[in-house]
Amino acid sequence: MSTEQENPEAPIEEIITEDQPHTEVGEHEYTIDELKKELEEAKQTAHANWDKAVRTQAEMENLKRRTQKDLEDAHKFALTGFAKELLVVLDSLVLGLQAATGDSEEVKKFREGSELTIKQFESVFARYNIVTIDPIGLPFNAEQHQAVLMQVVEGAEPNTVVNVFSKGYTLNGRLLRPAMVVVAKAAD
Repeated sequence: MSTEQENPEAPIEEIITEDQPHTEVGEHEYTIDELKKELEEAKQTAHANWDKAVRTQAEMENLKRRTQKDLEDAHKFALTGFAKELLVVLDSLVLGLQAATGDSEEVKKFREGSELTIKQFESVFARYNIVTIDPIGLPFNAEQHQAVLMQVVEGAEPNTVVNVFSKGYTLNGRLLRPAMVVVAKAAD
């Protein structure tokens, strides 16, 4: 009769005797070579997981930097559309001022009011880092100027801006609108 049948209430430690082999469920005796192999596999798995973690962290840092830059650009250039619309209004105001000729008191008042309004525009533009491009006498720059016409101008060096139809503007260093210019060309 077994020990278990003799005393069903006895704890499991008392049931196992010294002469019985002591193995738990899932226990297996390993050879040194098997242990070395398992250790090497565990090291490789750990290294692969470490590599994945480092790559993931680098990707997260890159994403954070890109997101931060996109956010900064959104703040810096949020006014782009609005500023472009204001440029049209400013151009109309300047053209109206140029067209107002005469010495009558009404024309003088109109000119004075228009000049003050233009100064206010310029003040607002300066506050929001909108910079005017007025390239008369400067070499033509295709990145900031748009050549509307090329003509021979005596005394002007070829490829220089001799007249500006409309000024250009930049917003925080980015081109908002190119200057529309006349460029001198060499005589034939």
